[in-house]
Amino acid sequence: MAEKEQLPESSRILEQISAKKALTLIIGLSAAAVLFLFWLIYFKEGAETPAPWIKNLSAVNAGLNSLSTIFLLLAFREIRRRDFQKHMRFNLAAFVTSSLFLVSYVVYHHFVGDTKFMGEGFIRPVYFFILITHIVLSIFVVPLVLASFYYSLSGKFKTHKKVSRWTFPIWLYVSVTGVVVFLMLKIWG
Repeated sequence: MAEKEQLPESSRILEQISAKKALTLIIGLSAAAVLFLFWLIYFKEGAETPAPWIKNLSAVNAGLNSLSTIFLLLAFREIRRRDFQKHMRFNLAAFVTSSLFLVSYVVYHHFVGDTKFMGEGFIRPVYFFILITHIVLSIFVVPLVLASFYYSLSGKFKTHKKVSRWTFPIWLYVSVTGVVVFLMLKIWG
């Protein structure tokens, strides 16, 4: 059976979109999202009267990142087992939890603004190393994830596999370090 015959009918729509157009759209949307988040966190002041539940969103964000990590590891296990259906389901679950994280993250930073790290001594450079690598790699993870999904859903499995070799470890690192940053802020914040 050819690779394209394995695709559901709804996914065949993506076959008609050229990779160049899809990647241009993915990169454009990703750049807009990064610029928006940069403005939101570093230039927009927090709202004057945040709702009391807003402070809990940082824990929700860590929980969503934790779920994304679990789903990514399960997806990796399933691809190693060559169970493509479960692999896709776990990747979709990781995508949904990461998307919910992003929405929650935007809401949190709309009200709170920038979060300061108050730790001192050796932990300070450790924290900033983790934070900076997390931020830099998170800039790349959105277009990589979207490109991986595009190539998979359009039946371009060889390209999907090549892109996903980069997407998986970066997405996993960003999810794990998101939780680590949260814990460091709670402990030394």
